[in-house]
Amino acid sequence: MTKIPATIDEVTVEWLAAATGLAVTGLDAEIIGVGIGVSSAVYRLHLSGTDVPKTLVLKLPALDEAAVFTSSMLRMYEREVKFYEELRERSPIDAPQGFGGAVSEDGASYFVLMEDEGGHRVVDQIEGMEIADAERAVDELALWHAEFWGDAERFVETGAAVSLADPIYLAVLPVVFAEGWEKVSSLMDVEPAIANVAPRWAEAMPAMLATLSTSPTTVIHGDYRADNIFFAADGRTVLLDFQLTGLGSPSYDLAYFVTQSLLPDVAVARERALFDRYIAALHAAGVSPAETNRLWEDYRLAALFCLVYPIVAARGMDFDDPRQFALIETMNRRCARAIDALDLESLLDA
Repeated sequence: MTKIPATIDEVTVEWLAAATGLAVTGLDAEIIGVGIGVSSAVYRLHLSGTDVPKTLVLKLPALDEAAVFTSSMLRMYEREVKFYEELRERSPIDAPQGFGGAVSEDGASYFVLMEDEGGHRVVDQIEGMEIADAERAVDELALWHAEFWGDAERFVETGAAVSLADPIYLAVLPVVFAEGWEKVSSLMDVEPAIANVAPRWAEAMPAMLATLSTSPTTVIHGDYRADNIFFAADGRTVLLDFQLTGLGSPSYDLAYFVTQSLLPDVAVARERALFDRYIAALHAAGVSPAETNRLWEDYRLAALFCLVYPIVAARGMDFDDPRQFALIETMNRRCARAIDALDLESLLDA
């Protein structure tokens, strides 16, 4: 197995040639994606050599130790490596071509080398996605879910996906949520809706996950949001970041996408229409209407659960960095919108 580099300094011409089989004679690395995510350090490698791509993207463990702990405990690095081994070829949404990857036995060290998709149009999650792009993303999501409908268990068995009912979530999430909430509540102005829900979230979390892992299920992407969705000039949608692939309700991805990738006023005006569009696309792809009857209830529950994303992510964010602070602030504000508009607080008493 190719040695897993501990830092970017160990990524040499010799290592890259061994990892990829490419005739690389020179490389230069730059860090990218700062302020967008915290679970990995992401680098663009500029290559020279014979018949080699001009650039590749390399992912290594995060530079923050708390983020590495959470990522390894939740088997996030393992999932991304296995996505390229087991899931990519079946994905109806384009994903970068893989050029090699490996993960350590403890799940704390890994690398993934992939095609550089940086030339495509990206929608900044903070700025919010226009409705035309959102409709396109929802259509693609329905195709993904239909492809893996009822077929996620096999990937749970191999480690390419983790069920939302996995005990690891029950063990890890309450701890990291509490740490994140302490940081957020002490360093940010918190919306009243968040302040009302967050202290009760951990107690309700096991029941939420139990419901969201009950049939109908599919392979969920787990982080389907604007920053991970690129739009190619030729009409393709390109999906990135496969560290949270899991078994769960298809509504999970949809709720996270709509509540976090759209501006609040757009979400208020178009939320139900996007949900209905998604359901129609599932039916067109062959999913039985009988299997989609409860997905609106799942959607609301998933929207409530997804408060976990900004709160847990905040643990590894540098709040002195304007982009990282703004991302958490934006995500919390959009969670508050969903809590109020969808009456999600009432689900805590159900």
